[in-house]
Amino acid sequence: MAAAVLSYCKPSPFIGQFPSCFGKSVSSQSFEISMQASRVTALFWRSKKSVKSQPLDSSLGDFTLIGSGTEEATGNQARAKKISVSIISSIMEVSPHEWDACTLDATGPEKFNPFLTHGFLSSLEETGCAVKETGWMPSHVVVNDESEDILGVVPLYLKSHSYGEFVFDHSWADAYYSFGSRYYPKFQCCVPFTPVTGPRILIRNTSFKDQVFDIIVSALKDLTAKSQVSSLHITFPSETEWHKLKDKGFLQRIGMQYHWKNRNYKSFDEFLMDMKQSKRKNIRQERKKISAQNLTMKRLRGYEIKASHWDSFYKFYRNTADNKWGSPYLTRDFFHEMGSKMGDQVLLVVAEEGDEVVAGALNLIGGNTLFGRLWGCHPQVHYPSLHFEACYYQAIEAAIELNLSSVEAGAQGEHKIQRGYMPVTTYSCHYLMDEGFRKAIEDFLVRESCQVRLVMKLLNDSGPFKEGTH
Repeated sequence: MAAAVLSYCKPSPFIGQFPSCFGKSVSSQSFEISMQASRVTALFWRSKKSVKSQPLDSSLGDFTLIGSGTEEATGNQARAKKISVSIISSIMEVSPHEWDACTLDATGPEKFNPFLTHGFLSSLEETGCAVKETGWMPSHVVVNDESEDILGVVPLYLKSHSYGEFVFDHSWADAYYSFGSRYYPKFQCCVPFTPVTGPRILIRNTSFKDQVFDIIVSALKDLTAKSQVSSLHITFPSETEWHKLKDKGFLQRIGMQYHWKNRNYKSFDEFLMDMKQSKRKNIRQERKKISAQNLTMKRLRGYEIKASHWDSFYKFYRNTADNKWGSPYLTRDFFHEMGSKMGDQVLLVVAEEGDEVVAGALNLIGGNTLFGRLWGCHPQVHYPSLHFEACYYQAIEAAIELNLSSVEAGAQGEHKIQRGYMPVTTYSCHYLMDEGFRKAIEDFLVRESCQVRLVMKLLNDSGPFKEGTH
């Protein structure tokens, strides 16, 4: 059963093409989504296209909050009744302290998400990764009260393509163009190049936070309409936001990733004892190959990561990008800048052969989760099983050591299952301006969601763990 499911997953039918009859009148037509598999040949753009659009009005309006504001609030004790919502063209227009206060209140300390911090997002902008010239025009939303205190922020970008998002809508764009309409630019609410779930509407914990949420969502929808773009997409939001946004007119979409769960393990061997014997044996054999190749694994944090490490890792990252995507989307300066700003939140796994670093895996540490992000290896040498060791087994060991509850090892990769990473649901929300287009997408998403849930059930039922392991 597992083999059949894995074979089914590889050329994802969730990225099918729309029929040629698609158009404004499609809401009155019946059609079947093609199940012919359509591979995505590049995860990131081949050419860096800048967004072509009219300058955005910085003000999204002034609003009055209802209520006395005297209710007990935890966190920020703001008593504002009037707020203003505006757009900024760079996250640098907000102080790191104020942005991160919104982030921490939105996630809570336990689920703190390092990708939502000012340090990570500003590193993307300052080093030319997520900027207008690469098709990511920062259009972040900021909510201020009468005292100019910030009550909420939203990471938002005006985009001229669909690369670097990990929630694929290329076939949607193709259908739009075949009808003679323009799909790009579009608004994208997300962390660029980062398929990590977390809140996207980051609000201070005041007695007005529910009202502020509703006002922000209304402002985002108005911005989408006034800007005359096709759509607004909120990718990898929290499950709570996903449910709330359905009531605001957003279409719901689900996806699938593979995460490792810490069942209060005290060691890697204890984790292995929960695996089926064949899987346990395979993992031990893979790990033995590392020492047999005279490789030494190290986990480096904060000040332990030197500039030379980042230079080597960038070389490895470029090798991976050139082989898989065709074009790298992060710059050398990004790794240096991000590493400097994020400090001990960065965990860099490196493999050394003698005195030379030959591979690395980049992770960020959250409140209760280790987030695996990027991997790369020396371009001239192949090391069997090193990818599994650096990305998956070292991450598990680190999570156990740090007493973290889970490891998120990035998007895709059904090969993670036999190494203890099981399917979990991811979410996205989509607000489409054209009613006919919206209806067609809605029908498509119903079918797609059924397929995703079926595949997840089959994978979980045939997983690598002993029966009774939860």
